[in-house]
Amino acid sequence: MFTCESLTSVLMDNLSGSFEDISEAHGELTLTVSHENYHKVCSWLHRNSICPFDVMVDLCGVDYLHFSPKAIARFAVVLHLLSINNNCRLRVRTFCPDDSRPLLVSVTDIWPCSNWFEREAFDLLGIIFIGHPDLRRILTDYGFVGHPFRKDFPISGYLEISYDADEGRLSYKPVSIEPRTNVPRIIREENYGDLEGL
Repeated sequence: MFTCESLTSVLMDNLSGSFEDISEAHGELTLTVSHENYHKVCSWLHRNSICPFDVMVDLCGVDYLHFSPKAIARFAVVLHLLSINNNCRLRVRTFCPDDSRPLLVSVTDIWPCSNWFEREAFDLLGIIFIGHPDLRRILTDYGFVGHPFRKDFPISGYLEISYDADEGRLSYKPVSIEPRTNVPRIIREENYGDLEGL
């Protein structure tokens, strides 16, 4: 079993110059990799003979808008990897270079299970994975406008969907919700908490 220190040493010896930062939090390492080296580092992590990370447990997108301290870029992709033989975990994070059109190389050729995870990051955050075999929405409707996990996405959305009985199909219209402020109403009973009346 690898400790954080021994895994750090392995990564420093074999990937020196291929990553930007390595840090430890809660007993796990986070390896921050540039978008240029992302696929190469992931490939080595999967195929090396020292500590192969044969399982990708999770891949998710992150929106760092309004994050303090300021992140390198707005969008990032985070992978959670597991080496079964060595009972070892590693987190890999990379930032997309362009905030207006976040692009990253797909890792479906390394871990095929990343297919649906990358589709989810595309659907909810708009991160485009180059080389993905079937990059399309997976959770929202095909006519959905925008990416709902972006921090600047409006709570009410952009469109509302309703069934039009006359036309016999769904219709998409601009949101008609009017913003309002709800003031909670508190009802106090005269003998609330009085156990003598029981």
